[in-house]
Amino acid sequence: MPVLTRLIPSPVVVDIRQGALDDLACVLADERISPSGKLAVAVSNGSGARLRERLAPALPGASWYQVGGGTLDDAVRLAGDIRAGHYDAVVGLGGGKIIDCAKFAAARVGLPLVAVPTNLAHDGLCSPVATLDNDAGRGSYGVPNPIAVVIDLDVIHASPARFVRAGIGDAVSNISAIADWELAHRVRGEKIDGLAAAIARQAGEAVLRHPGGIGDTGFLQVLAEALVLSGIAMSVSGDSRPSSGACHEINHAFDLLFPQRAAAHGEQCGLGAAFAMYLRGAHEESAYMAQVLRRHGLPVLPGEIGFTDDEFVRAVEFAPQTRPGRYTILEHLDLTTDQIKDVYADYVKAIGS
Repeated sequence: MPVLTRLIPSPVVVDIRQGALDDLACVLADERISPSGKLAVAVSNGSGARLRERLAPALPGASWYQVGGGTLDDAVRLAGDIRAGHYDAVVGLGGGKIIDCAKFAAARVGLPLVAVPTNLAHDGLCSPVATLDNDAGRGSYGVPNPIAVVIDLDVIHASPARFVRAGIGDAVSNISAIADWELAHRVRGEKIDGLAAAIARQAGEAVLRHPGGIGDTGFLQVLAEALVLSGIAMSVSGDSRPSSGACHEINHAFDLLFPQRAAAHGEQCGLGAAFAMYLRGAHEESAYMAQVLRRHGLPVLPGEIGFTDDEFVRAVEFAPQTRPGRYTILEHLDLTTDQIKDVYADYVKAIGS
């Protein structure tokens, strides 16, 4: 019987530690990602720009490109700017929007992407997807995985606490997403990629069960690793299934229905995950998830991010329309408005206000 293996698209380098940025140039040279040092570095106006002065002496062959935002136009413009250069790789240095722009631009010009996130707001830092605002709202674009991910935990410590908390919500929501995937398998025969599911589930569980907080380097290490693993799980499965279920449908509904008021991606996903777990009858798991999210300062009720109960019910009702064809607990139950109100009232009582 032949021995079969599969090749998993994943970064050549994953460097997560304190002081990792100090060795960025050496890592890229040693791993033959940029032996010449010719890099196109995309930076944000905020955290990335502040790090430029620190990094520039170690990257004398780099060209620096400041990216204004996270739109498709920004990404296309960046690709046009770097196309004329003879670079080894593109480096995305900043928050999620900048990394997504750099991902798209690197894919467009056929260069590898090095992700250097300055916060841990969500799992896009290592995913094969670039999420960019466009004229129709927001789109997801398939791109190659980063060839390297470098996360300096000292930089993460200095980032706004809310961004780190949002990453916790996004990682923990994997648990709900996998439960939705398993439901789709039982009811509709949808194929599950066992390896992708295992990676994503364990990433979420590692964050959920860790006793530390965002001030602890050990906890930040686990969170960063979980977000990287979530991105790899998506590459293994070939789509966002391992990390996106009803939790993300609810998040997308908030974004579409209330674009000027939507909270951080991970905040909305964490809330959506806790509620989705309650919907599927996993009441103890839902209560525990809500307890952990609260411990980290994350919302578990819509009022904690500025939405009314009725607005939350509207978002849950609208959520299945955000991902046509995806089967989650929301599609399975197909609840009416009044039924959603009743279940939400029960959820509030179960987790405590």
